[in-house]
Amino acid sequence: MFIASEPPTVSVVICCYTMERWDRLLDVIDSVRAQTLVPQEVIVVIDHNEDLYERLLSIVDDVTLVKSRGPVGLSGARNTGVDTASSDVLAFLDDDAEAAPEWLERLVAFYDDPDVLAVGGRVEPVWENGRPGYFGEELDWIVGCSHRGLPRVASEVRNVIGANMSFRLAVLRQVGGFNLALGRQGSKPLGCEETEICIRSRIGAPGSRIVYEPAALVRHHVPAHRGTLRYMLARSWSEGISKAQVSQVVGRKRALGPERRYVKSVLPRAVLAGIRDWSTGRNRRGLGRAGSVLAVLAFTSAGYVRGRRLAHVSTTQLSRTVSQGAPWREVQ
Repeated sequence: MFIASEPPTVSVVICCYTMERWDRLLDVIDSVRAQTLVPQEVIVVIDHNEDLYERLLSIVDDVTLVKSRGPVGLSGARNTGVDTASSDVLAFLDDDAEAAPEWLERLVAFYDDPDVLAVGGRVEPVWENGRPGYFGEELDWIVGCSHRGLPRVASEVRNVIGANMSFRLAVLRQVGGFNLALGRQGSKPLGCEETEICIRSRIGAPGSRIVYEPAALVRHHVPAHRGTLRYMLARSWSEGISKAQVSQVVGRKRALGPERRYVKSVLPRAVLAGIRDWSTGRNRRGLGRAGSVLAVLAFTSAGYVRGRRLAHVSTTQLSRTVSQGAPWREVQ
């Protein structure tokens, strides 16, 4: 349990790795500057990109710039932020996800409860070319956003979403940071490091809570290629592999509880709604939505089975499986 006697200090960590998101990264930093709650510090971690580091160094003077001291990948970059920070709470924001003005204030408000270990918020997709007709809101987790079926009011959850999350710094350090065997590595769409660290944090803290506050909003840019069926299936495959990795660390029951409920309740309703919309003429794209749900479920399940079979191979081999073991080329 953590004793809270006064409002906690908070730092914001933004991890970045590519020059391609330059303009969006600057917009994200601006959104943090505009917060109603001013953070103690803003830490931008550059993941092994010297050109990006030098360019930021030349124009940004009110944030702490740090080169990732971990291996290439998001988990290593986040752990560098953990090592650098000195505040009570660490809030993480993606380099293409702009925060609403009250984002930080709404996250930090829950830390007056000493049993709260982490707080995450809603991630709303901003589609570059508009939402594809076959891409239902139930599948928005594929693009790193909140999906239909999540709570609509502040609620206790198993894990937060990576693009919009915060933790007590003491918790992150106590559990040893993010698992380097998990998380996106460059263009390989692995994930689930947030799920794993949330589960691991609670194992050693009975009675603790992790909270999802949908009013703490960030808007996540979704490029056109991430709305394609190709990306949907690639991301689904890698999600299955990632979930298999997590289940090896924390056990199947902890790793898959919410997923089982999602598959049993949210997805069947999505399929039926899509078929109904198509058959009644209300939305001719409904059949495509239903088909996408079934395809995503099949590929995620196949990835999970594949990941279980590879449970004892190295992280490098698992990462390679995302591109070599699936019937498509690697996607960005």
